[in-house]
Amino acid sequence: MKLGVNIDHIATLREARQINEPDPLQAIGICKNAGAEQITIHLREDRRHIDDFDVRRIIESSFLPVNVECSINEQIVEILCKLKPHRVTIVPENREEVTTEGGLDLFKNSDRIKNAIDKFLENDILVSLFIDAEISQIEEAKKLNADMIELHTGKYANLSLALNSNLNHTKHKLYTEFNRKELSKMLEDEIKLIQDSSIFAKDIGLRIAAGHGLNYQNVLEIAKIKEIEELNIGHSIIANSIFLGLERAIKDMKDLISQS
Repeated sequence: MKLGVNIDHIATLREARQINEPDPLQAIGICKNAGAEQITIHLREDRRHIDDFDVRRIIESSFLPVNVECSINEQIVEILCKLKPHRVTIVPENREEVTTEGGLDLFKNSDRIKNAIDKFLENDILVSLFIDAEISQIEEAKKLNADMIELHTGKYANLSLALNSNLNHTKHKLYTEFNRKELSKMLEDEIKLIQDSSIFAKDIGLRIAAGHGLNYQNVLEIAKIKEIEELNIGHSIIANSIFLGLERAIKDMKDLISQS
């Protein structure tokens, strides 16, 4: 299974002081040496971390395929069509969100989504769609001619945190209305949903990635799903790199994934 390392939060740290370090470009060689197979970045409309200058330099310099997450904003689409990353992953985007909150609804703004997909494909850029594990969304992704889908694992990650951590005793209260037995059943159901969705997607000819909220504690159950060929993980790796160094943090994640 391939690992795409999302390096957005290197730029987040840079923007905290609005200076020129740390530079996300410096991470590319480290990611390659550590065994990552892909670089993932998100060019947001608000440019809160990665900016246009980053995207251009990373695409021009990366030893690894570059996957750029983006909305269907026309300006963003035009920029990426010119820069030509290996792949784009179309995601929903809300200016007020801390991070992407859910999968793309392919039935909402479907004409604009289709236009963006067509433009990317015309420019020989692979297209993935970040969606929830729902059969109707997967079927629509196929109809829209996407090459790949990325299944949103946020609910799985939150259930895992609620069941296996102390987050419910903090401001991040997750699923507090459920007891441990109920949470265990919900987690099992979510894993099965992701697995069944992956099988269905592969059967209709889509490639499958997964991501959002995956970390060293919860990644193994998703990595066991053989139909998923790629995981995109950012925050957890970058957070651990503060203590371990980026190369070690990536290698540790690769080691976990290889156990599946």
